[in-house]
Amino acid sequence: MKISKLIAISLMLPWLASCAQDAGNKQILGTMIGAAGGGLAGAQIGGGSGKLAATAAGVLLGAMVGNEVGKSLDRADLLYINQTRQRALETNRTGAKSNWINPDSGNSGTITPQPAIENASGGYCREFQETVTIGGEQETAYGTACRQPDGTWKITKT
Repeated sequence: MKISKLIAISLMLPWLASCAQDAGNKQILGTMIGAAGGGLAGAQIGGGSGKLAATAAGVLLGAMVGNEVGKSLDRADLLYINQTRQRALETNRTGAKSNWINPDSGNSGTITPQPAIENASGGYCREFQETVTIGGEQETAYGTACRQPDGTWKITKT
């Protein structure tokens, strides 16, 4: 698959995600978000002639993980996660966990930010650890988010 096709597919993801949300299909949304995140991570890990293979592997692995998570997370869970992540990255001291729980689904999780580091453009980024517990099963992920000019934190690496 050529890079231009990957770019075209990634540009379609927000539109496809909105369709999946409207239809209430969490599994499709999880698959798409996982594929996008996995593709981004693979592209950053791979180098030289292996970059395309790493990106493709990242897309596949991300899609599989996202599909499984999407089966169980609903919109309210995602809202709790995103609100907690924003608050934790903005206000928590290094290593201080923020917890979330959706009382309706019983799903829960934590976000634990690491020290803020100034990036090359003068902005700040933080690595973080995130856990999600669904039906007693816990998954852990690591990522990096950078503070945007409007004050929100955007995940740049998963």
